[in-house]
Formats: sequence, structure tokens, C-alpha cells
Amino acid sequence: MEGDGPAATVPQYQPACPTRDACVYSSCYCEENIWKLCEYIKTHDQYPLEECSAVFISNEKKMVPIWKQQARPGNGPVIWDYHVVLLHVPSEGQSFIYDLDSILPFPCPFDIYVEDALKSDDDIHPQFRRKFRVVRADSYLKNFASDRSHMKDSSGNWREPPPAYPCIETGGEPRPSFPGLCLVPAQICGPLVPRLQNEPERLHQHGP
Repeated sequence: MEGDGPAATVPQYQPACPTRDACVYSSCYCEENIWKLCEYIKTHDQYPLEECSAVFISNEKKMVPIWKQQARPGNGPVIWDYHVVLLHVPSEGQSFIYDLDSILPFPCPFDIYVEDALKSDDDIHPQFRRKFRVVRADSYLKNFASDRSHMKDSSGNWREPPPAYPCIETGGEPRPSFPGLCLVPAQICGPLVPRLQNEPERLHQHGP
């Protein structure tokens, strides 16, 4: 686009949060990491919160492959039971994914993340194909809660150390633990979709 003049210039994207290392992060608590990221975006008001969504990635078997993860930085995927990332769809310019568990750039251009971290379902066995639920960041902040019991084994021991801050509760009501893909009440969730590629365009046109 060089030489086309100022009208063709897209402003350089400014990340919606601090560097990866400066973000609130606990390994294997991606749903809380993204909640904290949404909270940061709301507090700092650099971008409208409605431009951001939490994206849940899972399937009926709770076995979804995602590549370029810190847990396995080589060429192979990590098989998660679920994963949560943040999608930012600005009013202009390209969209970005924020994945605190990825070795890809943070944030990562949407198309690059889809190609390198998700890859094509055509190359994935049907039982591992992902489904995506896109939840508006404001709804996520308002409705998410977890007592973290899903992170304990049958003896009550932590599978992974929990975050240092208290369990997230909303509305003053204790909630059951994170139930996989349907973490928030169905009435405020977006639809389950088999592909993420079309979401930025849909969000531009219709909102979450």
C-alpha cells in the first residue's frame, strides 16, 4: 500500500494489554487468564470492550489439538480438553488473537493464528475437530465464575497450582466449577461454530 497516500494508510495496531510477561497468568487456567485480560481491557479503556470476545475451543470428546503452544513448542500439537483465547476485532484493520499459552507473537494476527495454531480441519481426524463459542467480553466478565474444583484430582489435590488471587465469583453467588465448553449460561453465549475463520467478518456485521 506504500505510495497510495494517507487515505490508504491503516494505523499501526497498538496491543490492548501489556506484554505477555506482564499479564496475569497461571498455567492451565486459561479461562481465568482471559477473564483477567478482559478486565484489564475494560479498566484501561484503550479499546471499546465490545470489540473483544472470549473464544472457547473444545468439542464433545474434550480433545482438541492446538499447535504452537508453550507446553509443546515443537511441530506437534498439544491436545487440550478446552482452551480459551481472546479475539479482538478492531473497528478497522486486521483482527488479533491473544493466547497467553502460545509461542506465536502476542498478540498474533488472526490469520496467522488460524493457520499456524489451529490449522485446517481437513487435516484433522473428525474426533479431534474443534468447535468454537464466541462470548462477548462484557458478558464474560459479568457471568464467569469458577470454584476451580475441576482442577483437583479425586484426592482433592491440585493438578496444577491455582492462581494466587481468590476464585472469581460474579453477582455474589457461588458457582459450580468450570464445566468445559459451556462455562457461561447458554442464554448469553454465542452459538457453537465449527470454524473460526469467518468470525471477524460476522462480528463486524452483527456483533457477538
